[in-house]
Parts: sequence; structure tokens; C-alpha cells
Amino acid sequence: MKKYIIIILIITGFQSVSAQQDAQYTQYMYNTIAVNPAYAGSRGVFSIGALHRSQWVGLDGAPVTQTLNFHTPVSNRVGLGLSIVNDEIGNGTNQDTYFDAAFSYTIPTSEEGKLSFGLKAGGHFLNIDFTKLRNYGAETNLPNIDNKFSPNFGAGIYYHTDKFYTGLSVPNFLQTEHFDNSGTNSSSFLAEERLNIYLITGYVFDINPNLKFKPAGLAKAVKGAPLQVDVSANFLINEKFSVGAAYRWDAAVSLLAGFQISDQLMLGLAYDRETTDLGATRFNDGSFEVFLRYEFLTRYKKVLTPRFF
Repeated sequence: MKKYIIIILIITGFQSVSAQQDAQYTQYMYNTIAVNPAYAGSRGVFSIGALHRSQWVGLDGAPVTQTLNFHTPVSNRVGLGLSIVNDEIGNGTNQDTYFDAAFSYTIPTSEEGKLSFGLKAGGHFLNIDFTKLRNYGAETNLPNIDNKFSPNFGAGIYYHTDKFYTGLSVPNFLQTEHFDNSGTNSSSFLAEERLNIYLITGYVFDINPNLKFKPAGLAKAVKGAPLQVDVSANFLINEKFSVGAAYRWDAAVSLLAGFQISDQLMLGLAYDRETTDLGATRFNDGSFEVFLRYEFLTRYKKVLTPRFF
């Protein structure tokens, strides 16, 4: 059963795709730079974040995603960042790798509010090796794609205070088609990168000096695919420990936990359980995420204010 399902996932996902979504994250509130370049430098220090996501654990060949990002302010208004995303499905049958450099410019709008404009530029390597499907007993005449590079660029805006944030972004404007040039007269294609639009928002409520509450949300839209909506609610206790839950509309429920190990190091964990028919199968143990963030303090900023985003 595992073999047949993964074959179906890969073949239907890449033989005649009409729209392909970007990788998804449950801890999107800690991984904002991956989807919005205007976030670069907003934390006020040099910040390094790494995330690993294993989706549908127990299903052979299920998606696995890693992200690595760096961002820092270089002046009172300018921020720079670098983001790397690796997304794989089918034990290497399909592999997407994204490299992006981000630039942000921030304008103070009030005593607390800041509005940032961001640009990003980079590219995408796509590798599809259909010969690996033969390991599952499947035969296909589809041509491979060997590390095809496609340039791209994106933009975003991001507004935040100490308690509120919202942002709108389009990480990739160019809609790249990867065509099947196998000698046929048709213009069918194996995969297509389409424009994804992201909206993020969140607010921090001070319940008492030792407890904060933050509802947050993310909406992602792409033509030809269902609207993805994530909502979450997290509590921050003593500015050290966070715990909460999330819901991905018509897709999954999640548990989240975070630990501020030190002023510089933060650990985040998340577990998803599918609410679809796939989640009820005995070989799907859910999805797991691990996030690490390290921030370099300076003599000018020796203690970070836990903005909770």
C-alpha cells in the first residue's frame, strides 16, 4: 500500500501539474524571512534560523523540507538576509532547492510602528529523477530534469510594533514552466512554479507580567490550488516557554512548543496530525518540525526583548 500511494503522489504531482505550491511550515511565525523579504533585520540583531520538517512520517518517500536563513540590520533602516530552502519528495525523485538574497528598507511610522519594504532575488534548482520510481515497481517514460536553474525575484511589505505584526508578500513573481520536450507536439509540462501570495498577521496580549498570549495567522493563495489558511494560538510563560495549538484549514491540527534556552538560543517543536483521509491511515504518523534560532548579541543590545515573533 505504501508503494502504490507514493507512486500516485509523485505521478499526479508532477506529470501534469497545473499549480505547485511552495513548501509549508507549521512554525511559520518563526520562519518569516523564508516567505517575506521585508522581515530581514527586523529583530535588530544578527539572527540565524534553521528548520527541519518531516511530513507524513511513516509514508515512504513523503516530503522532507529544510530551511536555513540569516538576516541582520546593517543600519537603522536597512536589513539584509539570505534564505536557503531544500524540499524533497519521493526519496530524491523530486528535489527543489531555492537560494534567495533579501533586502529591506524600514520607515518609522510612529513611536512604536515600523513599516518595511523588502525585495529578494535568487533562483531555483529543480531535479526530477523518474528512474527512482522503478524502485517501487513503476515504469515511466517521462524525461528527467537535471538541476534545471530558474531565476526569480519577489517582494513584500511588513509592519510591526512591539505587539502586532502583519505582512503581505509574493516570494516568487516569475511563473516558470518545466516542459516535456520528449518529441511530442504537445506543450505538456512536468511541473510549474506559480505565483504564491502570503498574508501573515499576529498580535501579542499581555495577560499578566508572566504570561503573554499570541493568536496568529497565515493565508497562502496560488491559482489552481486550494486556499491554505493556518491559524494558531500560543502562550508565552515567563518569557522562556511557549506552548500552543494550530489548525490548517481542512488539512491538519498541530501542537507547538518553544523553549528560550538562553537569551541567544531558541528551540521550537511542532507536530501535525492530518484531518484528511490520509491522516487516518495506519502508516502515517503525522508530521514533525524542529526549529532552532541563534542570535548574536552586541554590546549595544545585550538582552533581546522577546517580541514573540
